[in-house]
Amino acid sequence: MLTANQIKSQAKSLGFDLCGISAVDDWSQLSFLDEWLQKGYAGEMHYMSKTASQRSDVRRVLPSARVVISLGTVYNTDRPYSIERTDSGEAIISRYAWGDDYHDIVGARTNALLKWMRTVHDDPFDARTYVDTGPVQERVYAQQAGLGWIGKNTCLINLEIGSWFFLSEIICSLPLTPDIPALDQCGTCNLCLEACPTDAIVEPWVLDATKCISYTTIELKHEVPESERRRVGANVYGCDICQDVCPWNANAAQTSDDCWQPHSAFDRPRLTQLWRESDDLLGPIVSRSAMSYTGLTRLRRNVAVALGNSMSHEAALALGESTLDESKQGSLVNGHVVWARNRIQQAGDGNQKR
Repeated sequence: MLTANQIKSQAKSLGFDLCGISAVDDWSQLSFLDEWLQKGYAGEMHYMSKTASQRSDVRRVLPSARVVISLGTVYNTDRPYSIERTDSGEAIISRYAWGDDYHDIVGARTNALLKWMRTVHDDPFDARTYVDTGPVQERVYAQQAGLGWIGKNTCLINLEIGSWFFLSEIICSLPLTPDIPALDQCGTCNLCLEACPTDAIVEPWVLDATKCISYTTIELKHEVPESERRRVGANVYGCDICQDVCPWNANAAQTSDDCWQPHSAFDRPRLTQLWRESDDLLGPIVSRSAMSYTGLTRLRRNVAVALGNSMSHEAALALGESTLDESKQGSLVNGHVVWARNRIQQAGDGNQKR
């Protein structure tokens, strides 16, 4: 008979930093999703509403489900936080996207754990694995499994390692002993709400994704609305500010796993450096990272916006090298290049009048 302790031991040997088990139940937190969707906070993430029914109960994904095994993988490295950035010309890329694509790496490790479970357990059992992309409210189950609590910034926070970790899960029909749920430790702290540059955390534990820089730079498939472009700042993929300022990340765990070490192209690059990289060089790197979700064109769109926001002479020179050749970079990028050039030009004109 396979036990919870055996699974946790094997998970550790496979490279997971956290492993916990929660029972499949009608947890009250699961009902929050419907209210969140009704308020329009999902924006253009229509897949959220399409799978809302499954997300409210994993038994609609796996009818025989009895437990969810939640797994955590630390991806934090020794690089400074974005709030410690001193060079205004430096591009900001969310930490989780610096290394290899976590869907592939964590997915393979999660499947390896399930394969081992099937080998060790005497009888067949039903199971499904997911890494971020499945219709599962993974943070709810992870909290019930004791991996951490859902913070006011809506990220899962672990008492000992912070919040820089990926989640994956195995939903299965085994009658495993569940762990004790984690308790909230945010207390009266509101640093994440106060630090958010776009006021996307509209109240504790509630994120309006449509205001979030991560949503703007990752989820939007079309033009970034002009009203949002200045607020993007130097962020070209995602935003970590609400985690950067969290006291529980002051001494967050770090990993030496090669998979999560920054690729040279994403290791605190300058905006102009990213802009000038050829598609032949940058494309394959993006395709092997979490940024494959948005692709190269939307990354270049974001870099163009960030260059405009830097309002530097260096940025103007880099943008001036662009030929606006739609066959090379597409009309989506070109519209943002024009905006960025105009923004820098207007800033220069304003300075000359003073």
